[in-house]
Amino acid sequence: LVLACPDRPAILAAVVSRLAAAGANIITFDQFSTAPEGGRLYLRSEFLLKDLPDRLDDVRSCIEEIAEDFDMQWRLEPATRRKRVAIFVSRSEHCLLDLLWRWRRGELHMDIAAVVSNHPDLEAEVAAFGVPYHHIPVTSDTKAEAEQRQLDLLAGKVDLVALARYMQILSGEFLARIGAPVINIHHSFLPAFAGAEPYLRAHDRGVKIIGATAHYATEDLDEGPIIEQDVNRVTHAHTVAELTQLGADIERTVLQRAVTWHCEDRVLVNGSGTVVL
Repeated sequence: LVLACPDRPAILAAVVSRLAAAGANIITFDQFSTAPEGGRLYLRSEFLLKDLPDRLDDVRSCIEEIAEDFDMQWRLEPATRRKRVAIFVSRSEHCLLDLLWRWRRGELHMDIAAVVSNHPDLEAEVAAFGVPYHHIPVTSDTKAEAEQRQLDLLAGKVDLVALARYMQILSGEFLARIGAPVINIHHSFLPAFAGAEPYLRAHDRGVKIIGATAHYATEDLDEGPIIEQDVNRVTHAHTVAELTQLGADIERTVLQRAVTWHCEDRVLVNGSGTVVL
């Protein structure tokens, strides 16, 4: 059970009592309020209920009894259901291969439906994992056509799109029509050092911290709600190549965490930010 609503007294008691009325055994119960008064409550609870597929309507009815009174936005997700994920990539393979490797090892609770790329370079490496690879070239003149091909392939068929260093800007129309959230990963210098060779320019400026940011993609480039970030301290002694390698390590770790948490229904959007429970 995942829900959000204006915070006020008795919400938690009502949720617990309704789950108990449905016969559920609560396993985890995580909640966060944005403010002691006038805040917004976010809640995620895992519970065990035998014969859940046959009892799901009963659970929904129990939650509906209180949802309107508390102005709740809520959803029930069977924890056993694996989300279908599409991965978009260009030529940099580090984030893509990390997700594929973790998925093959059974570390990620998801199914990879397809890899989509605007270049053919990584087809053989993806084929080794038994995942479909779709090469859809993109140029400034064919961008709309390419996005339509991507939508024809994936719209309504995936639960998440992960941009694993996909070096194309997705249009607002694509984001509106894909029917699934999109998670992007990039170095966390932004808005500084935008564009090509960010680590070279960061090195020239003598930066002391490098990192990565994973966020939901919106029409405002690189300004969507942030899911996860991480950093690493560096010194004047690091070369550009070393900075780039450290950055790649952080990027794949941060993207993996963001994808994992999304697939486990732990990320709730709170305005321009997120709550991760």
